[in-house]
Amino acid sequence: MGLIVQKFGGTSVADAQRIKGAAQRVVQTYREGNQVVVVVSARGQTTDELFSLAHEITDNPAARELDMLVSTGEQVSIALMAMAIHAMGYEAISFTGAQVGIVTDSHHTKARILTINTKKIKEELNKGRIVVVAGYQGVDAYNNITTLGRGGSDATAVALAALLKADLCDIFTDVDGIYTADPRIVPQARKLDRISYDELLELASLGAQVMQARSIEFAKKYNVPLRVRPSFNNSAGTIVCGEVKEMEDVVVSGAAVTKDEAKITIRGVPDRPGQAAKIFKELARSNVNVDMIIQNISSHSLADITFTVPKAELKAALEATKRINEEIRAQEISSDSKIAKLSVVGIGMRSHCGVAEKMFSTLADEKINIQMISTSEIKISCVIDEAQAEQALRAVHKAFELDKVRA
Repeated sequence: MGLIVQKFGGTSVADAQRIKGAAQRVVQTYREGNQVVVVVSARGQTTDELFSLAHEITDNPAARELDMLVSTGEQVSIALMAMAIHAMGYEAISFTGAQVGIVTDSHHTKARILTINTKKIKEELNKGRIVVVAGYQGVDAYNNITTLGRGGSDATAVALAALLKADLCDIFTDVDGIYTADPRIVPQARKLDRISYDELLELASLGAQVMQARSIEFAKKYNVPLRVRPSFNNSAGTIVCGEVKEMEDVVVSGAAVTKDEAKITIRGVPDRPGQAAKIFKELARSNVNVDMIIQNISSHSLADITFTVPKAELKAALEATKRINEEIRAQEISSDSKIAKLSVVGIGMRSHCGVAEKMFSTLADEKINIQMISTSEIKISCVIDEAQAEQALRAVHKAFELDKVRA
């Protein structure tokens, strides 16, 4: 007998028929002799609707109350899933994040899991029950309900799989697996049979909306066996695993683009030690996540600093930047929310050259200007104009022949 964790996203439980379909998958896994823990997201667009409702009340809803509100979506889903399993003649029991002891820090709307007490889950599994757990949520040390940020149900599922030492964690979604690029933008995108944790982590953090980046970090750290599968057919999906030798032969595995970032430029910063530290310390205090950073020495001992932040955090980032400017005395602060970040990813980059040249040449041929560049061992990212994002992704996908199956 194995232990399987299965996570179903919002589209997989969007209505009664889909909940019944998901329940059938759960029961089939149980019939095969496995203990099953099910993690469920809110139905369909429920979370978005709850966020919209909050903003109809106020432009600046209190983060604690926002978590109290949006966490209710998962509570509906787990009860309905348990009912669907009961209707098929099997025992199931549903729990909120708080009820199974998912303890997080106190960063409302983007909390991180600190500990999980798996005792209750194990007790119910040993009684022969299917355990249904609300994804996306937990409680902090003060018993306040918290949520884990977009895609947080993935983090719940992977964390449970790690701590329960599950044999497999299945992530059921509305796509057939992980693709070389978003197939809605690139029709020629190809489904990957296998991808490394590192490659998927980069793609997820760069705009590939398959899994939450933090959940992949967790899976890599604890070597959780992952499989990304479709909810609506029996495709084998994509296996996510540690690196194997054959992966190094593929220079680029995938490409992604995200339009969810914004750029801030601080011009005329007096070029003295500690200025950048002051800026980014203030941003950290405001809980703003900074991604790409470029600093250039301009003239007259002045520097320009440009960095990117999530578009949703642009307002907080600008407020923090203006506060610290009273101390650093920069000449100008400007922002641009009409940018996109284009990236290519592949562990084969470690042992192959020419990737940057091909990417930059491709963008030049398309008359696409590069505003910023960032690299790592297995990634190259460029900030470009948002209006050219999809054109750029298609061009880069074609240039690296990502539509072709490797022999």
